Amino acid sequence: MKIYRVGGAVRDRLLDLPVKDADWVVVGGSEEEMLAQGFKKADADFPVFLHPDTGEEYALARRETKTGPGYKGFETDAGPDVTLEEDLYRRDLTINAIAQDEEGVTIDPFNGKDDLADGILRHVSPAFVEDPVRLLRVARFAARLGRWGFRVAYGTHALMKKMAASDDLRHLKPERVWQEMKLALDTEQPWRFFEVLHRCGALQVIMPELAGSMGDPDAHQKEGDSESIAALKWATDISGDPRVRFAAVMFQSVQAGGDFLSALRAEKDFIELVELGLDLASGFKAPLSRDAAGVVHFLHRSRAQQHGERFEALLSLLSALFPQDAEKACSLLRRSLEASNGVSVQSLKARGIDGAQLGQALAFERVKAVSGVLAG
Repeated sequence: MKIYRVGGAVRDRLLDLPVKDADWVVVGGSEEEMLAQGFKKADADFPVFLHPDTGEEYALARRETKTGPGYKGFETDAGPDVTLEEDLYRRDLTINAIAQDEEGVTIDPFNGKDDLADGILRHVSPAFVEDPVRLLRVARFAARLGRWGFRVAYGTHALMKKMAASDDLRHLKPERVWQEMKLALDTEQPWRFFEVLHRCGALQVIMPELAGSMGDPDAHQKEGDSESIAALKWATDISGDPRVRFAAVMFQSVQAGGDFLSALRAEKDFIELVELGLDLASGFKAPLSRDAAGVVHFLHRSRAQQHGERFEALLSLLSALFPQDAEKACSLLRRSLEASNGVSVQSLKARGIDGAQLGQALAFERVKAVSGVLAG
């Protein structure tokens, strides 16, 4: 039984990137041997085990045969006769099909190290087309490795176009699409995820509303970024919060009437930020026109006092969408919030104001306090 470090851990080591989790492949082993050594089964469908001490994943080397549609339509063979090269052959990209033995010697049957050096995302084999998730993963790696200039190989792009034109993408579960998108939103160049999917035609299948807002897939080469991508780039510069980035790229297509957010399976706080941005976009520049009542309304609708972190995320989103004078607007909104918070129900009650008059007095005093900020 031989054990090899594989996949992302090897790739990131070779790129001098931090290695978060190591994955291992076991050649010549069996489920019985793994369990006898204290490993615990991690997956009911695949021969993957958790190390008893480190908790890292150890998978028996396996070969796969396509038997049906979608990313679960595979038959696997994890017998002790499966070789390391056969296991690496089933992987998506050459840069993920590199292994290292326990002495650190690299095994690279598909020239992944060369593609790492050249900044190329290339499929390992024609079997790439058999799993639609691989298309999403290529787009995510384009986002994650974009800062080093990684690009999709021509042949791989051609296969991705073929996949997008087939029915296989319709078998993707929304939860898996969201999982890959969320990971991409947390990279340094998240817009590349959407651009890669758009250029191969996949975005038009899995998120047609967003694809429509991005226009011609090749137009940005000549005409510049679409509004959606431009907003995402601004959001990436402003904030590392994936919620802000998500809301920025989705804003235009949702504003145009696209009713697709619920189908994405995104978490509630992601969806809420998009909706809050749509609701309050028109009031973002209220402080610039010294509209104190408008500012108080903005603060009230955003529930800034109760949800300070979400308020900051909202300001980041609106700054990305409407960058002109955004810094000044945000500064005034923050100062207005501080002034508004200084007006309390208790202080009004101490002045003898109560009952039906209390709400009116509270609103009046807050507008008055904010007016002082805007006048200054």
